[in-house]
Amino acid sequence: MAALDFTGWSLAFLRRVLYSWVRVDVLPERVEELGLAPARPVCYVLHGRHLSNLLVLYEETRRAGLPAPRAPLQVGARLLPRSCFFLDRPSPLIVSAKARFKPSPVLTGLVEALREDPAADVAIVPVTLLWGRAPDKQQSILKALFAETWRAPGLLRQALAIVLHGRQTMLRFSKPFSLRELLAGEGDSERGQRKLARILRVHFRRQREIAIGPDLSHRHNVVAELLEAPTVRAAIETEATTRGFTSAHAAARARRFALEIAADYSYGVVRAFEIFLAWLWTRIYDGVEIRNFDTLLQLAPGQGIVYLPCHRSHIDYLLLSYVVHQRGLTPPHIAAGENLNLPLVGALLRRGGAFFLRRSFKGEPLYAAVFHEYLHQMLARGFPLEYFIEGGRSRSGRMLAPKAGLLGMTVRSFLREHTRPLVLVPIYLGYERLLEGKGFVEELQGRPKERESIWSLLSAWRLLRGFYGKVHVNIGEPLPLTAALEARHSNWREERDPRAPWVRDFIDAVSATLAERINSAAVVTPVNLVALTLLTTPKQTADEQALYAQVALCQTLLTRLPPVPRVALSQVSPGEALAATARLEFVERVAHPLGDLWRVRAGLAPQLAYFRNNVLHLFALPALVACLMARNRRMERERLREVCGGIHALLRTELFLPGGDADLPAALDSQLGVLAELGLLRQREGSTRLAAAEANTPAFAQLRWLGEIIRPTLERHFLTLSLLQHHGSGKLTRKALEEASHLLSQRLNLLYAFNAPEFSEKNLFSAFVTTLLDAKWLTEDQAGALHFDARIATPVQYAALVLPTEAREAIRRMAGEVPRGPAAGAEQA
Repeated sequence: MAALDFTGWSLAFLRRVLYSWVRVDVLPERVEELGLAPARPVCYVLHGRHLSNLLVLYEETRRAGLPAPRAPLQVGARLLPRSCFFLDRPSPLIVSAKARFKPSPVLTGLVEALREDPAADVAIVPVTLLWGRAPDKQQSILKALFAETWRAPGLLRQALAIVLHGRQTMLRFSKPFSLRELLAGEGDSERGQRKLARILRVHFRRQREIAIGPDLSHRHNVVAELLEAPTVRAAIETEATTRGFTSAHAAARARRFALEIAADYSYGVVRAFEIFLAWLWTRIYDGVEIRNFDTLLQLAPGQGIVYLPCHRSHIDYLLLSYVVHQRGLTPPHIAAGENLNLPLVGALLRRGGAFFLRRSFKGEPLYAAVFHEYLHQMLARGFPLEYFIEGGRSRSGRMLAPKAGLLGMTVRSFLREHTRPLVLVPIYLGYERLLEGKGFVEELQGRPKERESIWSLLSAWRLLRGFYGKVHVNIGEPLPLTAALEARHSNWREERDPRAPWVRDFIDAVSATLAERINSAAVVTPVNLVALTLLTTPKQTADEQALYAQVALCQTLLTRLPPVPRVALSQVSPGEALAATARLEFVERVAHPLGDLWRVRAGLAPQLAYFRNNVLHLFALPALVACLMARNRRMERERLREVCGGIHALLRTELFLPGGDADLPAALDSQLGVLAELGLLRQREGSTRLAAAEANTPAFAQLRWLGEIIRPTLERHFLTLSLLQHHGSGKLTRKALEEASHLLSQRLNLLYAFNAPEFSEKNLFSAFVTTLLDAKWLTEDQAGALHFDARIATPVQYAALVLPTEAREAIRRMAGEVPRGPAAGAEQA
């Protein structure tokens, strides 16, 4: 404590400066409640080693008439220099690490004095000092960030805490206890010192827990345990052997990896985020609508939870934690890419519960071992987790093909060891306008993704001047992992090897199920409805009354068709839907003497397409039926079933439609019945032939309009599959196929009227090829050539029933003009 010794005028000056700002509430209010015996010497103990803490103790004991902490302390024959000490020792930045754990000289002197004089005793008075209230009591972001937490403050943080919270300081004198009684039976001095220090640490921990809540920060608790895990120890030894490192060097690398990964949960930061987001939802959003949250409340206590939302925006990282925390549940620890581990931002996200992972573990087996063990420990301890199974943000608005990385680690961790049931919770996150909307369109058009940086974050503040509508959170149907294992592999308890062949198939099946359940929790907003209807017109312009009728048709289909249990439809009239979309500046009304028109604002069609794609899966089957019937006018019912079955298999794979082949006939019959009731289709009694509504009627116009929702997707499929079929299996590389599809679509877009503004975007073809690979429609050999079987011929043969003749023939003709053979693919690759 010598570094903190001040005497005479300097001490009085510092105390006066501090108390010109600080106001302290002292507990207990009556010092008589402490029950201090006049004849027994008193020693005060402070936890945090700061001059400001010492000055407050000096002043408040003086005001209360208590024994002075600065006074020398006579214990038996020993005279100690002062009547107080800090439990914390100096930082290793000032002294050696060994000295950091050496007890205070005053503590050592007390124990030695009692050993020397059996009649001596001293009253130990722990003193708890809190600068400010718990974070959950704060209403200011800055105050919340610097409120009392479990993290020991440095000099700068302590100074800021005094400035921000000095008028809400609390000092608590705890009941004194006899050091003689505590050390009874302890003959060894060092053991006595360790016992006293341990008792005091437990006491201060309990006092802090009462004041600010339990310590949820696990970084300092987990890292040491992580490095001692058998899997990590084995990886450290392997690293040392294979790379020629010493064991100490390999262990140091493992520790750096653990610190790079681990979250560092802070109440103050979480509270600051809560305050910020509460402001954000009212500043640029029109609030947050939450549906089916009772699903989470009904989960049995004691179950582990993994939240699996779709990934639309960087706001997603904060959104779900805010919603969960607001409703009294523990915020999840969130997996975040290392691209977000920026200076300052990364530290704040880490303290908000984020843990970081690299995009690839390739070439770093030690990093992989540390990360796997960290995730396992989090699950084993029951911490709720959150990660995005799509891997990255969807640029198109569709649900992306799930990446099995983190989900696979979760399943394998559960198979390795589990102490509690684990529930996977799919969640749909929906926006009515995106902060990143313009950037997503530019990336789809080929601009490289801009790296996250402090500068890009600062430049994003200008976006806060806009209005972004409502945010929607809908909790999907949970998937208990044990039940899923029982259904797919009933003897999983006997075959718990995480590397068993069946595990990979199980992970793929669970990934697809979760993607379907996210889609089945979609929220259909006014923007979605307007995007579905207005973008299908050739010039993204429509008569107001006709547009009202088409929006109403989409709403009717969602309510009349077999309901998807958790899909939610915004209850607004067509006029209100258009007004809401206009407020978001996507569309505008054009006055005309013959009737008002609505059109998409110049340049915004690609952004609006994002919101059509959010809910495209809900209309895929009725739109497919409408597209077929509007194009062919009449079809036999069985022929329609056959064609829908052939095309629907590919749509189901890309759009994650629920149900399988066996469910399609019943679903199709239901769709046909509703379309017939609405007058869009006709069928004579006793006949098996279906007919479209009469040409040149409003009903036929609606049918054709409905079919246009899905036609661009079918055209893109037909274009890609035609190229594959023309060249043959094993003749094109992936890069060559994507480039050829992109160029061909650009040409078609110039020659024919395609109503999808993003039809020729190269990334959409890349995503479709990824879907074909993930679904095993395509396989890729070591040379990069794509192979396929006869399945791709089924959708292609039905193209004549979907596409106009001129477009179909152009695709076939231009497909034949693309250079054949692997050489072309190799050159482009």
